[in-house]
Amino acid sequence: MKILVLNGPNLNLLGLREPDIYGRQTYSDLERFVESCAKEEGVEIKLFQSNHEGALVDEIQAAYGNFDGIVINPAAYTHTSVAILDALKAVSLPAVEVHLSDVSKREAFRQISYPGMACLKTYMGLGFEGYRQALRFLKAYLEGAKR
Repeated sequence: MKILVLNGPNLNLLGLREPDIYGRQTYSDLERFVESCAKEEGVEIKLFQSNHEGALVDEIQAAYGNFDGIVINPAAYTHTSVAILDALKAVSLPAVEVHLSDVSKREAFRQISYPGMACLKTYMGLGFEGYRQALRFLKAYLEGAKR
Protein backbone atom coordinates (compact mmCIF):
# COMPACT_ATOMS: atom_id res chain seq x y z
CA MET A 1 0.00 0.00 0.00
CA LYS A 2 1.42 3.36 -1.07
CA ILE A 3 0.27 6.68 0.35
CA LEU A 4 1.30 10.16 -0.76
CA VAL A 5 1.66 12.60 2.15
CA LEU A 6 1.45 16.21 0.96
CA ASN A 7 2.21 19.33 2.98
CA GLY A 8 1.50 22.84 1.81
CA PRO A 9 2.99 26.28 2.28
CA ASN A 10 4.93 27.38 5.33
CA LEU A 11 4.98 23.94 6.93
CA ASN A 12 8.70 23.93 6.14
CA LEU A 13 8.92 26.67 8.81
CA LEU A 14 7.44 24.59 11.62
CA GLY A 15 9.13 25.46 14.89
CA LEU A 16 9.65 29.07 13.75
CA ARG A 17 6.18 29.97 12.52
CA GLU A 18 3.71 30.91 15.25
CA PRO A 19 4.91 28.27 17.73
CA ASP A 20 1.96 28.99 20.04
CA ILE A 21 -0.32 27.68 17.29
CA TYR A 22 1.84 25.14 15.46
CA GLY A 23 4.26 24.02 18.17
CA ARG A 24 8.02 24.08 18.46
CA GLN A 25 8.78 20.90 16.56
CA THR A 26 10.35 21.33 13.12
CA TYR A 27 9.35 20.04 9.71
CA SER A 28 12.19 17.51 9.98
CA ASP A 29 10.58 16.30 13.22
CA LEU A 30 7.27 15.94 11.36
CA GLU A 31 8.93 13.96 8.57
CA ARG A 32 10.51 11.56 11.07
CA PHE A 33 7.19 11.21 12.91
CA VAL A 34 5.23 10.43 9.74
CA GLU A 35 7.88 7.99 8.51
CA SER A 36 7.75 6.20 11.89
CA CYS A 37 3.94 6.04 11.78
CA ALA A 38 4.03 4.64 8.25
CA LYS A 39 6.49 1.98 9.32
CA GLU A 40 4.25 1.05 12.28
CA GLU A 41 1.27 0.75 9.93
CA GLY A 42 3.23 -1.17 7.30
CA VAL A 43 2.54 1.32 4.52
CA GLU A 44 4.92 2.88 2.04
CA ILE A 45 4.82 6.68 1.86
CA LYS A 46 6.23 9.53 -0.12
CA LEU A 47 6.48 12.84 1.73
CA PHE A 48 6.31 16.05 -0.28
CA GLN A 49 6.15 19.68 0.85
CA SER A 50 5.87 22.76 -1.31
CA ASN A 51 5.04 26.42 -0.93
CA HIS A 52 3.76 26.39 -4.52
CA GLU A 53 0.20 25.48 -5.40
CA GLY A 54 1.09 24.15 -8.84
CA ALA A 55 3.72 21.81 -7.41
CA LEU A 56 1.11 20.32 -5.08
CA VAL A 57 -1.32 19.93 -8.00
CA ASP A 58 1.44 18.24 -10.03
CA GLU A 59 2.11 15.76 -7.19
CA ILE A 60 -1.59 14.95 -6.86
CA GLN A 61 -1.86 14.35 -10.60
CA ALA A 62 1.31 12.21 -10.60
CA ALA A 63 -0.20 10.08 -7.80
CA TYR A 64 -2.78 8.66 -10.19
CA GLY A 65 -1.84 5.06 -10.90
CA ASN A 66 1.14 5.24 -8.52
CA PHE A 67 -0.43 5.64 -5.07
CA ASP A 68 -3.41 4.11 -3.31
CA GLY A 69 -4.36 7.21 -1.33
CA ILE A 70 -3.38 10.70 -0.22
CA VAL A 71 -2.93 12.39 3.14
CA ILE A 72 -2.89 16.15 2.63
CA ASN A 73 -2.28 19.16 4.81
CA PRO A 74 -2.98 21.91 2.28
CA ALA A 75 -2.08 24.57 4.88
CA ALA A 76 -3.12 28.04 3.65
CA TYR A 77 -4.30 26.56 0.34
CA THR A 78 -7.07 24.91 2.35
CA HIS A 79 -9.05 28.13 2.18
CA THR A 80 -8.20 29.26 -1.35
CA SER A 81 -7.37 26.42 -3.71
CA VAL A 82 -10.02 25.22 -6.06
CA ALA A 83 -7.09 23.90 -8.14
CA ILE A 84 -6.11 21.44 -5.39
CA LEU A 85 -9.77 20.45 -4.94
CA ASP A 86 -10.09 19.82 -8.68
CA ALA A 87 -6.87 17.78 -8.77
CA LEU A 88 -8.06 15.59 -5.87
CA LYS A 89 -11.40 15.08 -7.59
CA ALA A 90 -9.73 14.34 -10.93
CA VAL A 91 -7.51 11.53 -9.66
CA SER A 92 -10.31 10.10 -7.47
CA LEU A 93 -7.89 8.65 -4.93
CA PRO A 94 -9.15 8.32 -1.37
CA ALA A 95 -7.81 11.33 0.53
CA VAL A 96 -7.70 12.47 4.14
CA GLU A 97 -7.12 16.06 5.22
CA VAL A 98 -4.92 16.98 8.19
CA HIS A 99 -4.41 20.26 10.05
CA LEU A 100 -2.05 20.72 12.98
CA SER A 101 -4.26 23.39 14.53
CA ASP A 102 -8.01 23.32 15.04
CA VAL A 103 -8.98 25.56 12.16
CA SER A 104 -12.63 25.45 13.23
CA LYS A 105 -11.67 27.67 16.19
CA ARG A 106 -9.65 30.17 14.20
CA GLU A 107 -10.37 33.13 11.93
CA ALA A 108 -13.57 33.29 9.91
CA PHE A 109 -11.72 33.01 6.59
CA ARG A 110 -10.35 29.62 7.71
CA GLN A 111 -13.79 28.07 8.03
CA ILE A 112 -13.97 26.76 4.47
CA SER A 113 -11.82 23.95 3.14
CA TYR A 114 -11.85 23.52 -0.60
CA PRO A 115 -9.58 20.42 -0.67
CA GLY A 116 -11.57 18.98 2.24
CA MET A 117 -14.58 18.75 -0.06
CA ALA A 118 -12.79 15.90 -1.86
CA CYS A 119 -11.58 14.17 1.31
CA LEU A 120 -13.13 11.28 3.21
CA LYS A 121 -12.25 12.70 6.61
CA THR A 122 -10.46 15.60 8.29
CA TYR A 123 -8.25 15.51 11.39
CA MET A 124 -7.57 18.87 12.99
CA GLY A 125 -6.13 20.19 16.21
CA LEU A 126 -4.21 17.02 17.03
CA GLY A 127 -0.76 18.29 16.07
CA PHE A 128 1.48 15.61 14.57
CA GLU A 129 -0.88 12.91 15.88
CA GLY A 130 -3.37 13.89 13.18
CA TYR A 131 -1.04 12.37 10.60
CA ARG A 132 -0.95 9.04 12.46
CA GLN A 133 -4.75 9.04 12.66
CA ALA A 134 -5.03 9.91 8.97
CA LEU A 135 -2.66 7.10 7.94
CA ARG A 136 -4.54 4.58 10.13
CA PHE A 137 -7.91 5.65 8.80
CA LEU A 138 -6.75 5.59 5.17
CA LYS A 139 -5.11 2.18 5.57
CA ALA A 140 -8.28 0.72 7.09
CA TYR A 141 -10.40 2.33 4.38
CA LEU A 142 -8.21 0.99 1.62
CA GLU A 143 -8.12 -2.49 3.12
CA GLY A 144 -11.91 -2.45 3.32
CA ALA A 145 -12.19 -1.31 -0.29
CA LYS A 146 -10.08 -4.26 -1.45
CA ARG A 147 -12.38 -6.86 0.13
